[in-house]
Amino acid sequence: MNTDRRIASLTPCAGRCSTVFGDSVCRGCRRFNHEVIQWNTYTTEQHTVVWQRLDAQLNQILVPMLPHANLAQVETFILSKRIRLRDDATAGRKLYHALKLCEKNRHLTDHSGLGIHYKHVRPLWDEFEHRVLALAKASYDLAFLRADGMSQHLLNLDEEDE
Repeated sequence: MNTDRRIASLTPCAGRCSTVFGDSVCRGCRRFNHEVIQWNTYTTEQHTVVWQRLDAQLNQILVPMLPHANLAQVETFILSKRIRLRDDATAGRKLYHALKLCEKNRHLTDHSGLGIHYKHVRPLWDEFEHRVLALAKASYDLAFLRADGMSQHLLNLDEEDE
């Protein structure tokens, strides 16, 4: 009997994928639909690029929304709840996990290090989700426009060569 108990690789999945319903950006993890589909075929470098984009979005949204957060306390809090993070997890990623825990269990808010009252958790979570999804969709649109622009440029070069 094999007793090798491997720990699954970390994934941005939030367990509520909307790409199966045709969304181009997942409402749960905010990965692009092709990233969700192909995640298990990606190299470590490709995973890192996706994580960096997602973490940059969390930094851009959550760090300003939680100006009184104590990051050392947030780190202790999420580790005490056995949340696994990448070694390069950003402040935004750590704040995200603490806020997500508090959104489901508001009684934990005082110990989270977020620097907010439990009554503010739900409105803050709702505003965060609205902002970060809008940013993720804009990122997707920009990537699509860049790819389309490059393809048009290459087609034009082909036509000039003829």
